[in-house]
Amino acid sequence: MALSVRVPWLAGVAVAGAAALLAFGIHLLVPAVPMLTAAVGLGMIAGQIPAAQRVLDGALKPGLAIAARRLLRIGIVLLGLKLSLVDIVGLGWEAIVVIVLIVTITFGATLLLSKLLRLPGTQPILIAAGFSICGASAVGAMSAVTRSKDEDTATPIALVTLCGTLAIFVLPVLRIPLGLSAEDFGVWVGLSVHDVGQVVATAQIAGPVALASAVVVKLTRVLTLAPMVAIVGLVERRADARNAALGPDHPDFVERPAAKRPPIVPLFIAGFIAAVLARTFLVPLLPGPGAEAVLSAADTGQTILLAMALFALGSNIRFRALARTGWRALIVGLSSWALIAVLSLIGVRILG
Repeated sequence: MALSVRVPWLAGVAVAGAAALLAFGIHLLVPAVPMLTAAVGLGMIAGQIPAAQRVLDGALKPGLAIAARRLLRIGIVLLGLKLSLVDIVGLGWEAIVVIVLIVTITFGATLLLSKLLRLPGTQPILIAAGFSICGASAVGAMSAVTRSKDEDTATPIALVTLCGTLAIFVLPVLRIPLGLSAEDFGVWVGLSVHDVGQVVATAQIAGPVALASAVVVKLTRVLTLAPMVAIVGLVERRADARNAALGPDHPDFVERPAAKRPPIVPLFIAGFIAAVLARTFLVPLLPGPGAEAVLSAADTGQTILLAMALFALGSNIRFRALARTGWRALIVGLSSWALIAVLSLIGVRILG
């Protein structure tokens, strides 16, 4: 008790860790459910229980906030060790162009639809990032640079979890009617499904060839997170500068969160890029067992950290609050999910 008083975040982090362990147990029992999906699901369930809400919003809040922000960012950095520039080059320039186009079109269309339906706060850009790039990880990364409130982050997390989970069951059913080979199916999954764990869960149904294709394509798509966050960071800095020049008495002045100016490239995004470079140039120099040990440890650490972070993010979701504007957000989410699935299928046909 005394330790938790001196370290107020300890209890929340410990609960997030226990939830990650439970999520791993669920994954072992039901392999079709990715550990990260189970983690955010546990958080969402806990967030609806009145007795749990009081603890989540009270004693556990400091630790859960650390899990949702700092641990998420460390997990994103470690995610970079999964991707080698050699793998990207191996895809060919045509595939890289298709990936960039799909991410860009989905991001722009989702952002436009979100604004047309007048979603509140920073939800439009967070939903756009989550659906076009890499699910909850992208939502967390973009929320850092846009200085989003927890309530604005909750809806995008819920939507990418819902649609990513639906993809695990829907896409494999469509494979045969669409006439996709195992490799083509893997590319389709990698191009269209949100979180890495959901990609693995969906693609592995079609076998190792599909899984290998899906992971390489997906991780290449994840790499677009860095320039996208950098662009948004630059836009945020310019908006801050414009506001400062106008002054609070100007009719066009917009209230913005009182915080330091966001960096153009957040430190954890720079760390992610550094990890990709390390995976490309440094890890191969290690002796065989050493390289495998480093990558295995990084993969385990990344999964645990992201599971803890997603539980914390999921625990912020309140279905009652979502119900007030949820139908608009749901329309945006389902539309974006359908759009990226169709665009990705077209991309597969082009590459094939």
